[in-house]
Amino acid sequence: MKVLILGGTGVISREIVRQLLVKGHEVTVFNRGSKALPFAKDVEKLVGDRSRRDEFEAAMQRTRYDVVIDMICFTADDARSTVRAFGGNAGHIIVTSSIAAYKRPYRSVPTVEAMEAMWDDPVFPYAFNKAEMEKPLWQSIKQDKLPITIVRPSLTYGPGAVNIGVLRQNYGIVDRIRRGKSLVMFGDGSTSWTWTFVPDLAKGYVAIAGNAKTFGEDYHVTSEERCIWDDLYLEFGRLVGKAPKIIHIPSELLYSAAPNLCSHLYFEKTFAGLFDNSKLRSAVPDFKADISLHEGLKSILAWYEAEAHTIDPEKDALEDRLVALYDDFAGKMKNLYVK
Repeated sequence: MKVLILGGTGVISREIVRQLLVKGHEVTVFNRGSKALPFAKDVEKLVGDRSRRDEFEAAMQRTRYDVVIDMICFTADDARSTVRAFGGNAGHIIVTSSIAAYKRPYRSVPTVEAMEAMWDDPVFPYAFNKAEMEKPLWQSIKQDKLPITIVRPSLTYGPGAVNIGVLRQNYGIVDRIRRGKSLVMFGDGSTSWTWTFVPDLAKGYVAIAGNAKTFGEDYHVTSEERCIWDDLYLEFGRLVGKAPKIIHIPSELLYSAAPNLCSHLYFEKTFAGLFDNSKLRSAVPDFKADISLHEGLKSILAWYEAEAHTIDPEKDALEDRLVALYDDFAGKMKNLYVK
């Protein structure tokens, strides 16, 4: 198949490209051309800016692809532009949404696509914009019968990721464990969760691509391994051979301390992140997310070590301040009530 990927340089889309090439597909990527690609010689490259709507849509309307995978669709305007650009000249359009688009609390656990309502409060912009983004897509599916598939990934990690950890500390997690410094966890650390790793998510995209059974549908593509949030730090500790020190702070306090950094905790991750993939398997019977938390974090640690990562000093200092406040409060609470 001839496949166009809008994006192609991100953590997830690079792996989608790799897997498509392995299967012998002809791949083109569209992006601003600002990042080097490890597979540059194997793909066709189109350079442009999708935010320049008229220019982007006119150029894309002159193309013909069997599959278009939109990895950079974040708003309703982006979605409408994708439909205008490819509505009459692509055999299949796959658009990336997010499980963040679901309204909380969930109506089903594990979460099932057909059971859920969509986020409707702009106080959490990422979730709100993803939910709004889906509206024109569903309109095009229902009214124009366009072959659109909506994919909703959950929290996904892989080499190159910058979203690892409660405070998105990334390599700072490993550094703090090795130095014996406490790590901040939201809530009591027992919220159920499944972490997906990039190769598994990419495998879902490749299986959906060109699959007529998926036209006009929405799918989770996630791991189904059951973990709790504390397991993220505990598993890193096992990998480096040192037990982590974990303190627990309510998500609403973390959100108050750092609204931009911790909104995802307060609005999204305080609710169990368990997602049912039965619908996907009905269209792709052999789909299975195979990478465990242990194996996935092992690959992350190898990437950290290979590229000599450094800590983010601002996030490290923030975590130090949060730990100090926690220790001070815990000390004041000790023996607060004695008969």
